[in-house]
Amino acid sequence: MKTEREIMLSSNLYDSTDKELIALRKACKRRVALYNQVAHEEEDQVQGLLSEIFGSVGEGSYIEPDVYIDYGKNVYIGEAFYGNTGLTILDTCEIHIGDHVMIGPRVSLITAGHPIDAGVRTRGLEFGKPINIGNNVWIGANVFIGPGVTIGDNAVIGGGAVVVKDVPANTVAVGNPAKVMRQITAEDQDYWEQQEQSYYDDRKN
Repeated sequence: MKTEREIMLSSNLYDSTDKELIALRKACKRRVALYNQVAHEEEDQVQGLLSEIFGSVGEGSYIEPDVYIDYGKNVYIGEAFYGNTGLTILDTCEIHIGDHVMIGPRVSLITAGHPIDAGVRTRGLEFGKPINIGNNVWIGANVFIGPGVTIGDNAVIGGGAVVVKDVPANTVAVGNPAKVMRQITAEDQDYWEQQEQSYYDDRKN
């Protein structure tokens, strides 16, 4: 017989009042509360806490306090991840985040959902769908990313976007609901590499 946790992670309806799930959420809250309280002056301490909170976290990753996380162990983060302050993660299902992902302030990654039917909903059953975020993604401030969304490599999500459908790689998506506005092109690369070169040239002077 499957546990409620196994059912939850399989994206089927499950009972969130299950004792094991309650215990897992409470344990995560204790770790997150400590993370939000420490001074963040010692890198080893911060990295140790992140490793305790998440299923896995890559080298060079960091999240600004304050952060809210539901389970933590269902989140898998790549290298050089940066999450700005006010990050909210409801990881009813797994969340996979690639390398070199940048997330702005007050972003929500929400895998959790509730039935549209009021009767089923009020009887306490819930569900979730996983979120996948590729490599080199930039997510602006106040973005909502909903259950089941996949964001491709190198994508940019504009501030305030509500992302409820997949975003292809190498695109810019904005709005509510978020829509792809354009491709990221070689001209973008040329422009920003010129800006980068100007920065280093100015530093030499």
